[in-house]
Amino acid sequence: MAVRHRVVILGGGFGGLYAAKALRGHDVDVTVIDRRNYHLFQPLLYQVATGSLAPGEIAAPLRAILRKQKNAQVWLGEATSIDVESRNLILKDGLIPYDSLIVACGAQNHYFGHADWQEVSPGLKSMEDAMDVRRKVLYAFEAAEREHDPARRKAWLTFVIAGGGPTGVELAGALAEIAHDTLRSDFRSIHPEEAEILLVEGDNRLLTTFPEKLSAAAGQSLTELGVIVRTKLRVTGIDQEGVTLSGSGKTERIDSRTVIWAAGVAPSSFGEVLVKQAGAQLDKQGRVMVQPDLTIAGHPEIFVIGDLAHAPSDKGPLPGVAPVAMQQGRYAAGVIIARLRGQKSAPFHYFNKGNLAVIGRAAGVADFGKFGVHGVLAWLLWLFVHLMYLAGFQNRVLVFLRWGFQYLTFSHGSRIITGPALKGEAE
Repeated sequence: MAVRHRVVILGGGFGGLYAAKALRGHDVDVTVIDRRNYHLFQPLLYQVATGSLAPGEIAAPLRAILRKQKNAQVWLGEATSIDVESRNLILKDGLIPYDSLIVACGAQNHYFGHADWQEVSPGLKSMEDAMDVRRKVLYAFEAAEREHDPARRKAWLTFVIAGGGPTGVELAGALAEIAHDTLRSDFRSIHPEEAEILLVEGDNRLLTTFPEKLSAAAGQSLTELGVIVRTKLRVTGIDQEGVTLSGSGKTERIDSRTVIWAAGVAPSSFGEVLVKQAGAQLDKQGRVMVQPDLTIAGHPEIFVIGDLAHAPSDKGPLPGVAPVAMQQGRYAAGVIIARLRGQKSAPFHYFNKGNLAVIGRAAGVADFGKFGVHGVLAWLLWLFVHLMYLAGFQNRVLVFLRWGFQYLTFSHGSRIITGPALKGEAE
């Protein structure tokens, strides 16, 4: 009996999951390997971080998603290396052979050489990050309630978000809603609506991947929510007591007990493994340089997709966003099937369906290339797109109901502080 073509997919994010689903019904055996047993909808992590959604509402077990796909299985494991000669992916606790390997490891928080900042300024790339941010935000209000010294209380009620990309903008808007609406009547010694929320961006405008007109609209919406937007400032220091900013030859210190990092991400460290074992080349950001068919030069059996891939296009390397990973996952699966049929495949081409960002209630920006919109229409488009791509029918229903309830009541229902104390909190 002939052995079926074995496709191993490393990573259960958008790229890996869409590759696996695209192989359904074909004469191949698919194994998805991930360190976690769930697929995470990262674009909504900020809503978990701010108590709008519960963790289980933006994550779905990989086994449940692929349950009806008979040619697919899921392994919980972590890859440490690769043997390209024998075509084995090496795991911490074993190995798995492959005929085709799709590497979709994603990205991680990047602190530009300041790893110590991570202890006091969590990012927002994983569920654990989101829960740390939630704890840090909610604890700040609790600590301020008990603080009698005005200066220290102000520091607890000052929130600094580093990074003016979509994550930073959406997080700033959500924090403003929490402070001004959700928590408004919950405390006796403080007025949460007096909290200061600062959004800091090193460039001269927010949302640099959007047209300037939409960037300006996003900034105006944030200002109307009470967010203080600061541009042309770079973070040069973060500690438990605050953040140091530099710009225009000046240095500024802001006392804040809650600094959240949204200023940068770096590709998975598995890229270094591919360099050492497969002769791959990395760009300056650490992404793997891939061929037009998303494979590594000299290794047509190894595909690299998503945040880890430096995939060329007419406008430069493709961005590390979910739509790119989804299309690359489907494309890699299509190339594998075409090869098994003795067919050739055209180079990968990304079709940009547009960029979206939301800024609080009934406000957002949407860029579709030739035209853009902002305000309520962009907000509605954002809601529809995110519900459509959320994994699992049950999660779509729960999130839709949750959003509807929050819109009517201004309530963020998942405001529970859990987990161990973070650095800077009272033990």
